[in-house]
Amino acid sequence: MGRTIKELKSLEHSLDLARLRGLRPIDDDFMRCIFRDNIPLVQLVLRILTNIDDLVITKLEIQKDLKRLLGARSICLDAYGIDSKGRIYNLEIQRWDHGFGVRRARFHSSSMDIENLDASQDFDELPETYTIILAEKDFFGKGCPFYPIERVNLATNELFNDGEHILYVNGEYRDDSEIGKLMHDFSCWNPDEMNYDLMKDAAKYYKETPEGVAYMCRTFEEIRKEGIEQGIEQGIAQGIEQGIAQGIEQGIAQGIEQGIAQGIEQGIGQGIEQANIANIKSLMNSLKITAQQAMEALKISPDDQIKYAAKL
Repeated sequence: MGRTIKELKSLEHSLDLARLRGLRPIDDDFMRCIFRDNIPLVQLVLRILTNIDDLVITKLEIQKDLKRLLGARSICLDAYGIDSKGRIYNLEIQRWDHGFGVRRARFHSSSMDIENLDASQDFDELPETYTIILAEKDFFGKGCPFYPIERVNLATNELFNDGEHILYVNGEYRDDSEIGKLMHDFSCWNPDEMNYDLMKDAAKYYKETPEGVAYMCRTFEEIRKEGIEQGIEQGIAQGIEQGIAQGIEQGIAQGIEQGIAQGIEQGIGQGIEQANIANIKSLMNSLKITAQQAMEALKISPDDQIKYAAKL
């Protein structure tokens, strides 16, 4: 017997609360919330990562879209800040399963140049930029807390000093230094165990206060809705393509109509599947249970359990 809408909503809310308990600042959804409108926290993080003690952030945008060239690939920056001296910072938080290769770092850095030089400006007016990738794992595997990337004049072995800085940060690094304590905080789900008060206070707000928890639950709902909409959009595109192929034999109009209908059905299925997989992972991480136990708690059918197990 299927669940009622009220029962499904109650289950979703319970899953959201379980997921929220296990979130860490290095998780995308949570990072965007605790950094939102929180200049003091972002300023603290950037001071530690860049070793610029007098860094004062005057402007902060979370999830800033960059696309100034028609047809060029757009990017969305996790945290984009400008300091009192005009220096620009792009802080990217990367989970281990997402990846941030060296050419992606290059593209992010060059995109900031394009974003910050207008047609009437001289090239010497390009601001100093910092592209900072805080990766959950040690990207280069050498055990260093930082990996600064700078251009060098190979003939003279001197820095090129063009104002571009790329910095990889080792999220696995731990010791009693500022960076070691900060990396601990980024991977910590319990605010009471965090070292820095600004990080602790932000995490507590979104995990423990009614206002913060409500905001996070709305965020989860928007993510689910976006996933279903993307699934429908992909399904429609696939359906139209299939419909055109069918239309060659059956009549194009009829084929496209059938394809769209099939695409919508497939898209909804894909969206529900994505939401279920996210819920399974949330239960596994928050309650420390197996995938089988999580799927049984969600009352997922045996046939679907086999399908989801292959994708986890």
